Amino acid sequence: MRPYTSTPPPHAPGPSSYALAPPRSPLTTTRLTVLLSAVLLLVCGLLLAQPGRAGAAADPLISQGRPATSSSVEDGTFGPEKAFDGVPTTRWASAEGVDPQWIRVDLGPSATVSRVKLVWEAAYAKAYRVEISADGTTWTRLATETAGNGATDDWTGLTGQGRYLRVYGTARGTSYGYSLYTVEVYGTTDTTPPPAGAFTVVAAGDIAAQCTASSSSCAHPKTAALAQRIAPSFYLTMGDNQYDDALLSDFRAYYDKTWGAFKAKTRPVPGNHETYDPAGSLAGYKAYFGAIAYPQGKPYYSYDQGNWHFVALDSNSFDDPAQIQWLKDDLARNTKGCLAAYFHHPLYSSGGHGNDPVSRPVWKILYGAKADLVLNGHDHHYERFAPQDPDGRATADGIVEIVGGMGGAEPYAIETVQPNSQKRISGPYGVLKLDLTDTTYTWQYVGTDDQVKDSGPTYTCH
Repeated sequence: MRPYTSTPPPHAPGPSSYALAPPRSPLTTTRLTVLLSAVLLLVCGLLLAQPGRAGAAADPLISQGRPATSSSVEDGTFGPEKAFDGVPTTRWASAEGVDPQWIRVDLGPSATVSRVKLVWEAAYAKAYRVEISADGTTWTRLATETAGNGATDDWTGLTGQGRYLRVYGTARGTSYGYSLYTVEVYGTTDTTPPPAGAFTVVAAGDIAAQCTASSSSCAHPKTAALAQRIAPSFYLTMGDNQYDDALLSDFRAYYDKTWGAFKAKTRPVPGNHETYDPAGSLAGYKAYFGAIAYPQGKPYYSYDQGNWHFVALDSNSFDDPAQIQWLKDDLARNTKGCLAAYFHHPLYSSGGHGNDPVSRPVWKILYGAKADLVLNGHDHHYERFAPQDPDGRATADGIVEIVGGMGGAEPYAIETVQPNSQKRISGPYGVLKLDLTDTTYTWQYVGTDDQVKDSGPTYTCH
């Protein structure tokens, strides 16, 4: 944004000018004073009314520490959150040499924006837009720059309402990418306090085909980049993490190069492909994930986050009495108000594999414990179901099941649509973005193009 310049207000004349001027009558002096005051008020009013170029907004900073995403990152040290951390020496940096690129911040349920201040690194935008959106899909332009010169751009006098604000770069000022030390958004937010215990989880199944980012058709590098941009509290995987036989060497060659970037924050479960390893069932899976996948010494485990209890299960061995007894004991000890379970094989699915009755006994146990949510993979599509019981009857106290098998493996077609299936998507790769609070949950299916393909209802925990 080019600096705004204006004519400075007239100064009072100095002694020399009084010496050259003819004497004024008291009436003439009074009229001149009134005229000058009116001119000053008019100039100041015009400056303050001109959008984007003058007047420092008095509204508070509302963006610091808020969740941020971006179209890309140069590497993990330059994540989008660095532009909102309040530290002037840290920064977001996009991939180099690619237009367009963007950075986005979630300001909360509702915000009114009056000012946006950008501090560019040497890799600045020559052309960009500042935009606001209520849903992250439809955007309204607040400001436009077509001849940027880097340094600091301070857009004031803005008027915009929404939840998400983004800076959308369309032309780089250098041969590098886009890089911002700081994005400061000023305005006001809804006075309603955020939901208690709110956090975000990213989930996907059926992930790493034997391909790399060098192939444009390879999907798991794209879903990994999307998952990382969302920057959740942690990640869940719903099995078939590595194709075809889940060898340790394949985990290292493929999965590790993409989803492995956030391995330490991942809580996986195995799928049927993890059992095909010639070195032994789950051998490569266990060797790669180690204690991450075996925190309690078994390929099934549980943990808590906020008011949620998560149960990670191995659906390859639902016929193992030891796992079933462990599940019953674990649920008996649970004191949290919301309950989610995830495993590979879905009891209900409209995809090629269809319904898998192997999961019915576990569903009965979960239903008896008033479980809220079950996440699965196996079929390579996205699907959500209305709350239902283990026998497929729709009921308000039932379990919501989501199939999220679009993490990178080749998509499967929708075949036989099952009762209570509310939405099905096959084709666009993506991840589940789960938003949970101490009493509620909802989610979005987000494609690798950063577009929301489906949004679930908001449910209250049983």
